Amino acid sequence: MSIAFTFPGQGSQAVGMGKALADEFSVARAVYEEVDDVLGEKLSDVMWNGPTDELILTSNAQPALMAASIAAMRVLEEKGLVLADKVSFVAGHSLGEYSALAASGALSLSDTARLLRIRGDAMQKAVPVGEGAMAAILGLTIEDARAVAAAAAEGEVCQVANDNATGQVVISGAKAAIERAAVLAKEKGAKRALLLPVSAPFHCALMAPAADVMAEALAGVTINKPSVPLVANVLASSVDDPEAIRKHLVEQVTGMVRWSESVMWLANNGVDCLFEIGTGKVLTGLARRIVKGIATVNVGEPADIDAALEKLV
Repeated sequence: MSIAFTFPGQGSQAVGMGKALADEFSVARAVYEEVDDVLGEKLSDVMWNGPTDELILTSNAQPALMAASIAAMRVLEEKGLVLADKVSFVAGHSLGEYSALAASGALSLSDTARLLRIRGDAMQKAVPVGEGAMAAILGLTIEDARAVAAAAAEGEVCQVANDNATGQVVISGAKAAIERAAVLAKEKGAKRALLLPVSAPFHCALMAPAADVMAEALAGVTINKPSVPLVANVLASSVDDPEAIRKHLVEQVTGMVRWSESVMWLANNGVDCLFEIGTGKVLTGLARRIVKGIATVNVGEPADIDAALEKLV
């Protein structure tokens, strides 16, 4: 069995996330304590007790999801997992790419938490609230979604932000253009075209100011060679050179999350089991749509740990 570890992105957060692991394992608690200390606030309290509207803020959700993923990783490692011995690749959806890099030793936990707080703040500030939007297009191919976005742009930004799975594409850009695209998508045969309840238009050209902020932030951070190669969002293929990783993390802010291609690349390179490390089962559901029959394992709760370790033996 060839295994890849995947790490969830924004949208997987939920009040209570990670608390059961922290209650049972001191190494998990230590992750939250370090993240709280680095950020100078009790993010863990927001994660475990809410309120939801505070947790879903981009600047909170991003480091919170990473913390939950790394807490689960630390428990697996305490139980004997050596990542490089058992796992062929790591990958993460958008912010999950930072979790993947922290899990593989390319970034320290403290640097990852700081970077994700900076990233979340910068993405939120890049576009005034109400001027941007995102929409999920269900039932169209990636090619048709691109055509719809191009036709709807009319001089404004409107582009594919996430190629999540077969028939599930997210577009991002100026609000009026996204609204036009939603109408055009239905005319082209989309099953649904839904405006998403997000606070900013992620992964499109409007995020250029945030990319500049991240270029500066990443320039001051040490990136090590990961213990296993990263399948990068913007490449949909593997990379392990630290300077290439730094460059791709900047490109990722405005670039498309090529998740469907990334999972297919993993399958085409021998991976037959995907672990989703952290909160929720979003990536598990997408994986099953992308590669029929692929094995999946979730690791986010205490009950998941022993079952995961059995698969890793």
